[in-house]
Amino acid sequence: MRERKSAKLNQQQPQPQLQHHQNGHLSPFKLAKLLDPDASWDKDQLGDVLHWTRQALGLFCGLIWGAIPLVGGLWFLLFAAVSTGIIYAYYAIVLKVDEEEFGGHGALLQEGLFASISVFLLSWILVYSLAHF
Repeated sequence: MRERKSAKLNQQQPQPQLQHHQNGHLSPFKLAKLLDPDASWDKDQLGDVLHWTRQALGLFCGLIWGAIPLVGGLWFLLFAAVSTGIIYAYYAIVLKVDEEEFGGHGALLQEGLFASISVFLLSWILVYSLAHF
């Protein structure tokens, strides 16, 4: 009797499709793709990866800058340079993407920049204020 109920439940529930989203893109995102220079990227995927990489860098650097404690505009400029350098090295050297397919260097380097500056400043100020005052 239980077998019939479970079989009936399986027939009633729609099976999820693991291969395609509604828009036709492949749904499983493999972490190995993040370091694979032969992987194919569409503009949205690469933009998301660069955006969230910058956010993680902003949070990490803000926590470190605040804990050390570093103060001054020089450290802000250093974060901007480090963040931009890491993003450039990631898409140009690690992924080896053709930047012209994605709108050029300017578009790729600007992806997530202002949001990461906000995360960086927020975490830097909070950690500095809480730890040193």
